[in-house]
Amino acid sequence: MNAGLGAATARVPAKINLHLGVGPLREDGFHELSTLFCALSMYDDVTVRTADELSLTVRGESRRQVPTDASNLAARAVVELAARAGRDPHVAIAIDKHIPVAGGMAGGSADAAGALLAAARLWRLDLSRTELLEIAADLGSDVPFSLTGGAALGTGRGEKLLPVLHRGDFHWVIAVSGSGLSTPSVYRELDRLRDSRDGAEHSGDAGTRRPDELMVAIASGDVHAVAPLLHNDLQPAALSLQPLLRRTLRAGREAGALAGIVSGSGPTCAFLCATADAAVEVAAELSGSGVAKAVRTASGPVAGARLIPTDKNH
Repeated sequence: MNAGLGAATARVPAKINLHLGVGPLREDGFHELSTLFCALSMYDDVTVRTADELSLTVRGESRRQVPTDASNLAARAVVELAARAGRDPHVAIAIDKHIPVAGGMAGGSADAAGALLAAARLWRLDLSRTELLEIAADLGSDVPFSLTGGAALGTGRGEKLLPVLHRGDFHWVIAVSGSGLSTPSVYRELDRLRDSRDGAEHSGDAGTRRPDELMVAIASGDVHAVAPLLHNDLQPAALSLQPLLRRTLRAGREAGALAGIVSGSGPTCAFLCATADAAVEVAAELSGSGVAKAVRTASGPVAGARLIPTDKNH
């Protein structure tokens, strides 16, 4: 945030999809979606500093899995913002990574949103929220939600957002897989399953129907009403590509979670718990079961990307 020191930092949350309905493949190569996003209290910090050239570094447990070249979505965000502002994208981007990589929790999209917000502050750009969201939508389907946070209904390819009323906190246990899944491969597997002879069994009936019942449950704050309504059309495809996820989902439910779901394209699994204390107990049980590389607790919905003081030691 400290513009006088030539740096700005944004903190951005992970997301899960409480509902993910996947429609048919569109002419542009994307699928039509109807999804209910929820931002969770797992964060990446993205710092942008004035520099002589564009560079990107990553700290954190999964840093080796994150590209540090121009293909990184955070770098692309800065390049796009600089082009719109008519300036060079000469900054050093530093990402403190805590959101699972290739885990279906929008970690790359979160970093792009953080880079947008931090670079706009660093360069003192007078951009409206609408302008930032337009840039975000061009970068990726989940980037706009990473900016807004909270709970929202996403349509189109997920970039068209409608805020959803929510009451209270929902408590989650996040089981991080030892390996990632690429989002395109999961969508391809879903299409394959739907095209196969028994595809009807996998396709689900959600499609692009609005999850109205779930939105009412979220607004009421009733965790027991929310639990049975969690739904993910991509889950069968993720389970097909990583069958061991079935064990993870079963272990979470046996540990006391109200419900479990593959998050987005996976392979991270999210378990909804009745209370914060119940989440701690489920996490402890899951940690000892050996079905996940890491287990964390989180709550949500939380706010989207926001500026924070920059760590001078970064």
